[in-house]
Amino acid sequence: MGEPAIAATRDARIAYFDRGPRDGPAVLLVHGFPDDARTWDAVVPALAGAGYRTIAPFVRGFGPTLLQPDAPRSGEIGALASDVLALADVLGLDTFDYVGHDWGARARYAVAALAPERMRSLCALAVAYGTNVGTQRMSIDQTRAYWYQWYFATPRGAAELDADRDAFCRALWRYWSPGWRFDDAEYESTAASFANPDFLAVVLGSYRQRWGFMPGDERYATERRFVEAQPRLRVPTLTLMGLDDGATLPSSADGAEAGFAGPYRCELVPDSGHFLQRERPEVVIPAVLAHLAAHAAS
Repeated sequence: MGEPAIAATRDARIAYFDRGPRDGPAVLLVHGFPDDARTWDAVVPALAGAGYRTIAPFVRGFGPTLLQPDAPRSGEIGALASDVLALADVLGLDTFDYVGHDWGARARYAVAALAPERMRSLCALAVAYGTNVGTQRMSIDQTRAYWYQWYFATPRGAAELDADRDAFCRALWRYWSPGWRFDDAEYESTAASFANPDFLAVVLGSYRQRWGFMPGDERYATERRFVEAQPRLRVPTLTLMGLDDGATLPSSADGAEAGFAGPYRCELVPDSGHFLQRERPEVVIPAVLAHLAAHAAS
């Protein structure tokens, strides 16, 4: 795979893998928590083989991506969206397709609201639209599944993540994908990215800001307004949800179609938990390729 490239933006030195033909249509592949850019390793060869240029960054707080000294240590969705657009600017991508998982999916909805003219299509894994803001109403089951998010709002939760982020995040992988038997090597290669010096601040800030336990940073006020407004999206969108997801339950996608003014489709993936691209790449790959092809001229 080689070493990631680095793109210097206002807020970060963003590390990213750039694979596939450079003259192909660009596809941004954005990971979530707790994960890193290698989450797409089973997906990228198929996309590159189909002629797409794939760009998979390490989001802020993960792996070799480093925030600039004067940048806020914010993990809010608006900050992630700002980073995505800044990376696209540095790489000269006027338009692109976007595939996001977990945090990456939440950020992609914000990017679609902020800059719909730049996006050919969107594919979200494990997160439905409308689940990004503190005003969201949730079922009791979904509230229980998000226990870690409330825990991170407490000093004890912060201390536990700080004390042993490896064990904490390994447990989340097990809880969120109960039928997936990942091996130690796969987890450990990813967990190395959690040693980033801003990991703790970004993770805690992401959930604390999302649910109103701390204010967002003024630098991302514009992006935050788009996130909180939850505008109807025009960009053609495919959402994939694992039927066994222990974090964001598939029922959270019920009624999500109301948030779209453009083409929208949601597919439930059997025998998969939260990490669909790792667990069921044989399902994710053809679904993503079909979606990209269907909207290539959009």
